[in-house]
Amino acid sequence: MDDNHFYAVIMAGGSGTRLWPFSRRDRPKQMLRLGSDQTLFQQAVNRLLGVIPLERILVVTVASQAEALHAQFPLIPPENFLIEPAPRGTAAVVGMAAVALRHRDPESTMVVVTADHLIRNQDYFRQLLRGAYDVAQQGFLVTLGIQPTYPSSGYGYIECGEPLGMFQGCLAYRAVRFLEKPSPERAAELVRQGNYVWNSGMFIWKTERIWEEFHRLMPELAQTLDEIDRSWKPQPYPTVAQETWLSIHQQTIDYGIMERADQVAVLPAHELGWNDVGAWDSLYDVFEENEAGNIVVSANHIGLDTHGTLVVAEKPERLIVTIGASDLMVIETGDVLLICQRHQAQKVRDVVELLKNGGNTQAPGGETPGVDTERYL
Repeated sequence: MDDNHFYAVIMAGGSGTRLWPFSRRDRPKQMLRLGSDQTLFQQAVNRLLGVIPLERILVVTVASQAEALHAQFPLIPPENFLIEPAPRGTAAVVGMAAVALRHRDPESTMVVVTADHLIRNQDYFRQLLRGAYDVAQQGFLVTLGIQPTYPSSGYGYIECGEPLGMFQGCLAYRAVRFLEKPSPERAAELVRQGNYVWNSGMFIWKTERIWEEFHRLMPELAQTLDEIDRSWKPQPYPTVAQETWLSIHQQTIDYGIMERADQVAVLPAHELGWNDVGAWDSLYDVFEENEAGNIVVSANHIGLDTHGTLVVAEKPERLIVTIGASDLMVIETGDVLLICQRHQAQKVRDVVELLKNGGNTQAPGGETPGVDTERYL
């Protein structure tokens, strides 16, 4: 493995509205510390080290977050922070990174990861990266799959076909097809079949290989990327002209490329300890329950007749007491107290939309007179 040409691209521009009220405008999801002294972004960088050094880690983010992220890792060169003028989907993010790497190292191979995942088994993760790098040298677009632990309808699935061999101790398969978020019944069937894995959203490929696929499968985006390529300047916090960027139609790399590409490989990951922390209820899969069957994260909690309840506090100064609670989520930040049933965790994003509109559903006309809802965003 010639890792001198191996680079990482960390996508770090999201907000994570389903983790409100911890996640705010000035403290997006990747800036959170969830049961750790490191932010999710710091964890994402640290688990790459040992395979990819700081100087070969690129971060795609938005202007309002670049300096704060850079402050967490000052040794990452400023020119490695690529500024996304506005959200245009992961295909555009990968395209921007490809432009930067084509100018920097035409022989480069990139791994694309996100800044807001949790991965417990970091040594195994690094082994998977090394194996995926070797597969990518054979011309494959590679993705890491997660062995399903239950029939989730919230993840996309990848069907594993014929084996391609062992790479750095990891077995690789040809990817047959991608299936987006099936019904619960269909998900149970896929898990029973045993040859499907979850789509982790982590990809590895040679830069020139993905560049070719943009021109073959997404010619409209490729035309814009060519324009960006011609005017690219590797300056601190490189920024694409906003008018050019806004002309891009929003699309994910999964829909735009991976589902239609010819040479796609998948490395199934067993016991990686991966979680995308998509909403508060995902913490049930991350942290172990206490003897009462509850999960308590950074909180001072007393529970009487309380079971299956998640309690998370930003600071443990305030005592949180629950009595007769079952399958509840209690999230406390000092200025906001969120209480909801576990199965309604996805509705937290609806609260954020209500706050953006300046009101709530409890007041006449959907507004709260005299309340500054902006302070809670």
